[in-house]
Amino acid sequence: MSTETTGQQHWGAETEKAIANFPVSGEPIPVPVARWLGRIKAAAARANAELGLLDADKAERIAAAGDRIARGEHDDQFPIDVFQTGSGTSSNMNANEVIAALAGEDVHANDDVNMGQSSNDVFPSAVHLAALGELEHDLLPALDRLATSLEAKAAELGDVVKSGRTHLMDAVPVTLGQEFGGYAAQVRQGIERVGDSRKRLGQVPLGGTAVGTGLNTHPEFAERVRRLLADETGLRISAPADPFEAQGARDGLVEASGALKIVAVSLTKIASDLRLMGSGPRTGLAEIFLPELQKGSSIMPGKVNPVIPEVVTQVAAQVIGNDAAITAGGMQGHFELNVFVPLLARNLLDSIKLLASASRLLAEKCVDGIEANREQCESYAELTLAAAAALNPHIGYDRGSEIVKLAAASGRSLREVAREAGVDDATLDRALDYRAMAKPHER
Repeated sequence: MSTETTGQQHWGAETEKAIANFPVSGEPIPVPVARWLGRIKAAAARANAELGLLDADKAERIAAAGDRIARGEHDDQFPIDVFQTGSGTSSNMNANEVIAALAGEDVHANDDVNMGQSSNDVFPSAVHLAALGELEHDLLPALDRLATSLEAKAAELGDVVKSGRTHLMDAVPVTLGQEFGGYAAQVRQGIERVGDSRKRLGQVPLGGTAVGTGLNTHPEFAERVRRLLADETGLRISAPADPFEAQGARDGLVEASGALKIVAVSLTKIASDLRLMGSGPRTGLAEIFLPELQKGSSIMPGKVNPVIPEVVTQVAAQVIGNDAAITAGGMQGHFELNVFVPLLARNLLDSIKLLASASRLLAEKCVDGIEANREQCESYAELTLAAAAALNPHIGYDRGSEIVKLAAASGRSLREVAREAGVDDATLDRALDYRAMAKPHER
């Protein structure tokens, strides 16, 4: 939903202090976190009303204000720098003040809006659930789109034989389809890894208040809030494995980031291979044609660059850097509180957004439009001297090595030299069938 900028300031004194105290990056907390603060405050007000702890009318006005924040109508009311006090207290107070102002003069930011809560359980809960929601609704669909694109390309190019490469050197033949199938499987594995992290990500510390004991909150409060949030969003939101683990550690965020890092590593491999296979057109490998999206040079006419794979590898580098910071931040859980939560929020939400965008671009602007240079690929399959490996069962490794050396030194074909060395044509026809060599178990 588009942000509504009213121009009217709804925050109060504590937000002003934080604005003055933290002029660091000029970057506020991630928008999904701010919206989840509103969603949590709305559910908390309704739960407290159900429990008879908060006047029903006041609770509904608080909830309505929280709902408006959750819908993105007041994104401009969260101006505090993301690099702030490590518990996120400033942003929690910011949310309390804005909601109180929207709900009416008789609503107190702490006594009413923050009832049964602490920054120490609310802010990390908002971060966990923001990340969970963005994984569910943005990244996972984007990765599925990419995997589907790669699978379709694998099927399309299943009959295009080429030289395999190991150590960047010629190897036995493979097909382009096999390579793209491998890329698709990498992405599918990434989807599973990210999906597996959701269970721990959905375990939130709500109800622990300041240190995990639940001081000043009703024993049924947290369960009711979780139920309301789960019913509203459809996300899997659950109690923590232990309230003190949930209060003092942010391992669920670190785990999710680790899964994202692996996706970044996978995308780097895929994008780098596409760049190499598309290199040329005359002095590179030139095995595939990448879509031409824009001019590749301001001085060299007609040059085309692999711009989308380049973007993807840059994104992957940033995600890996984000993960390093998240790892360091996750280590700062001292006793009953981790004090790097805003940093964790910033980097994790950034990684999710970047990977989702890059995955969609790679599918839509690159993979979907790739075409094979069939003639070039098949010429490489015939040129690779590593195909001599298929002769090993017939003539042995040592004799095969001699044939390869002679072929390499003379520039003649493997078949020609092998025939001169006494290998009969029937054996050569069977062993040096390049398509069959790429799919030996389909003979």
